[in-house]
Amino acid sequence: MTVDPLIELRDVNKYFGDLHVLQDIGLTVGRGEVVVVIGPSGSGKSTLCRAINRLETVQSGTILLDGQPLPHEGKALARLRADVGMVFQSFNLFAHKTVLQNVSLGQVKVRGRKKEDADRRSRDLLDRVGVADQADKYPAQLSGGQQQRVAIARALAMEPKAMLFDEPTSALDPEMINEVLEVMRQLAGEGMTMIVVTHEMGFARSAAHRVVFMADGRIVEDRPPGEFFGDPRSDRAKDFLSKILKH
Repeated sequence: MTVDPLIELRDVNKYFGDLHVLQDIGLTVGRGEVVVVIGPSGSGKSTLCRAINRLETVQSGTILLDGQPLPHEGKALARLRADVGMVFQSFNLFAHKTVLQNVSLGQVKVRGRKKEDADRRSRDLLDRVGVADQADKYPAQLSGGQQQRVAIARALAMEPKAMLFDEPTSALDPEMINEVLEVMRQLAGEGMTMIVVTHEMGFARSAAHRVVFMADGRIVEDRPPGEFFGDPRSDRAKDFLSKILKH
């Protein structure tokens, strides 16, 4: 199948001081594709995610969204962050605003919607992620799993072209992980373009079109999940999988 590229990274390099955290990264994500990024801690997964949203700047290389290089600052950058929704490990909700206000704010400020239109859309999305009954509460009154679903609704409210998930379940209690992964599976099924950094191998197996395995700032393998989990090619991947998959 011909890939219609939505996100492209070409020869991307990033340093933190002397540490070369992204080394000549090349990655293309097609429209509607779900790419799961896995690898040991410190392999550059989160930095990769944050670079696509310009939360981290890169020293060299090109990152394109929908054929356009990422903007540097100002309104264009705010629009980029609306076009590429991001869900973090910590939920990053505004504590002093209600759930509904959290989801509506960006729509009014960045997308220029009327408040009542934004609120209506927010309620629809909260319903879609299963927390419609929490709209008037504050984040602190919600469980971690509920807060993360609100964060997903907030990103979706901007009608993004793609969604980035940076270890969205790693701060959650085990019983809440599935409720968040379920929402992500739904999105994947609806054709949302997604890059997901995660330790949840079940999600990688069931929802990903491709698994990208990173180690030491490089992409070591980039293959369909069946092939990757069934027959990893590199010693790094074999070692990693043997540690995390219970035999």
